[in-house]
Amino acid sequence: MGQQIKDGGEDSRQGIQVVARSADILRLLGENPDGLSLAEIAKGVELPRSTVQRIVCALQAEYFVESVGGSGGVRLGAAIGKLFYKTQKDIVHITRPYLEALSNQFSESVYLATRVDQRTNVLDRVIAEHALRVVFPVGDGTPVFNTAAGKSLLAEMSPQEREALLDDELPAFTERSPDRDELLAQVEEVSRTGIARDFDEYEVGISAIGVSLKTYLGVFCVGIVLPSARLPKALDDMENALLKLKREIEAQIGC
Repeated sequence: MGQQIKDGGEDSRQGIQVVARSADILRLLGENPDGLSLAEIAKGVELPRSTVQRIVCALQAEYFVESVGGSGGVRLGAAIGKLFYKTQKDIVHITRPYLEALSNQFSESVYLATRVDQRTNVLDRVIAEHALRVVFPVGDGTPVFNTAAGKSLLAEMSPQEREALLDDELPAFTERSPDRDELLAQVEEVSRTGIARDFDEYEVGISAIGVSLKTYLGVFCVGIVLPSARLPKALDDMENALLKLKREIEAQIGC
């Protein structure tokens, strides 16, 4: 009996190690969408080339990676895209009623977004029926550096992850765009309060507030975007409504 337990424990540890190494390889390929050679992957994850080749072959069999032409390199495969699509579809379906209710409550535009590298990615939106309103597309969004969406997502990252993601010099879009030190201080405040703010930091005349959503489907954010002129009188009510929405969604599908 003791030998069986020992063997099971070793198998379990080996399985965990393979999963961890596979995750490292997938993350590295995610950072290099054009693909990498096996030698480049081996160097990036600090593993022997033979080990990388075995793992890549297994991932390729499941379509998590695919070959890049005749160069011998690999990139993320179709199965990753399908998983990401299904995740987006699920989170959009779950949060849509909350977005509609929030937009109706304040007659302002509302979004659901996630992060892709240094940018936000809008997954869903509800555009307010207002003479003066903010309209934005679904898909590629705004930088994480100076937006409420970006700050709320940065606040869910570890300090080490934030340090690695942010460049030393951040682009300034308006006079209110924060530099790197200011942004990191703002993100710490977001971590404390749960509320992220962007007052004319990305585009003059447009402001936003947002909250993160930590779910089993991943980390997302929900926010309200509106003309800055309408912000002051409704700010407290909007922030309270967003925190309430965060509690309700995370109670339903939290980690």
